[in-house]
Amino acid sequence: MSLTHDHSPSPTREPEPISAGGGANQVRVRAYNERLVLSVVRRHRGLSKADIARRTGLSAQTVSVIMRALEKDGLLVRGEPVRGKVGQPSIPMYLNPEAVFSFGVKIGRRSADLVLMDFVGNIRKQLHRTYRYPNPEEILSFINSGIAEVEAAIPAAQRHSIAGVGIAAPFELWNWAEEVGAPEGAMDAWRGFDLQAEVSARISYPVYLQNDATSACGAELVFGAGPLYPDFIYFYVGSFIGGGIVLNSSVFVGRTGTAGAIAPLPVRNKRGETAQLLEIASIFVLENLLRERGLDPQPLWYAAEEWIDFGEPLEIWIQDSAEALAQAIVAAVSIVDFSAAIIDGGFPDWVRARLVAATVAAVNRLDLQGIVTPDIIEGVVGPQARAIGGASLPIFARYLIDQTVLFKEIDNAEGN
Repeated sequence: MSLTHDHSPSPTREPEPISAGGGANQVRVRAYNERLVLSVVRRHRGLSKADIARRTGLSAQTVSVIMRALEKDGLLVRGEPVRGKVGQPSIPMYLNPEAVFSFGVKIGRRSADLVLMDFVGNIRKQLHRTYRYPNPEEILSFINSGIAEVEAAIPAAQRHSIAGVGIAAPFELWNWAEEVGAPEGAMDAWRGFDLQAEVSARISYPVYLQNDATSACGAELVFGAGPLYPDFIYFYVGSFIGGGIVLNSSVFVGRTGTAGAIAPLPVRNKRGETAQLLEIASIFVLENLLRERGLDPQPLWYAAEEWIDFGEPLEIWIQDSAEALAQAIVAAVSIVDFSAAIIDGGFPDWVRARLVAATVAAVNRLDLQGIVTPDIIEGVVGPQARAIGGASLPIFARYLIDQTVLFKEIDNAEGN
């Protein structure tokens, strides 16, 4: 396990709850407006009072009251005054990174991560564990001991500012046990296992759960390329590839919550046979290539910065994955006119750059008649996208507003 350095925060109060029922009582309105101001400041860093009023549609007086309260509570901090040609200088306001913290847990098929993230998305501490395959008791032990280890290493004030724990995990973990080399029946313990309830019973923080690929997509939307692209398809190449869809600047999960589950997309392999995308563009395929050549695949499951260049098998995997990703991208944009296809994964930057470049080349070799090719770009968030997406869940639940509502509010305000 690795543990990185931290900084001590200023304590902040618990936010006032938003009532579940209808009505426009003052507690609910004030809580919503506070969340709206925090959300707009988060998206547009360094906003003055006038900027906030314009973007939210709130009156200047209301914004002043809210900003004073948020500043008093330590959630907002002042920047240096910006002097214009006339009038008083404007004072930009920022989220205080030290005000709120959150745990994020990524559960993968080969490794797990636990991070402590601050209010603006910086990872302050990180723990990592590898295993042959995940089992519930080992995961629960890792979460319990990891949280205890982080708590012991940080000041009490910082512990009091932790909003909760967000878990990013694949749904139906018992599937694909054969591909990860688990003994027969070893992963059946996940069937009917309520991970959220089991973690909640062992720790004192609120616990949130979301699909791992959806979490990674949300992290890219909030902390990565999202502000530049209102619509994109997202690919996260982990042990098994997963992904997500962003429409109108919000993650679209669909009727059953499985929209953007790009792993089952049918593509053609290099033998001309139809296969699912996950059977080609997943890291477990690279693992098998290495084993076939007598190479140790263990570095694949260490931290991304510890990867080495495996030479020929890595290049074979990159080229095969790129061909499959290219087909998936063209198929996706033939249905939805995405402005971008974003590729990220649990590998170092140099692997991501090679994979994206190879995918761009592969797309250009396809028949693109009738297709408007999207921007095909690297993800910004990187290997910790799933853990960061998980850590975002408690922060949005307690301090910010849903992305869908946020962007509607901004659009409405800017359209006035």
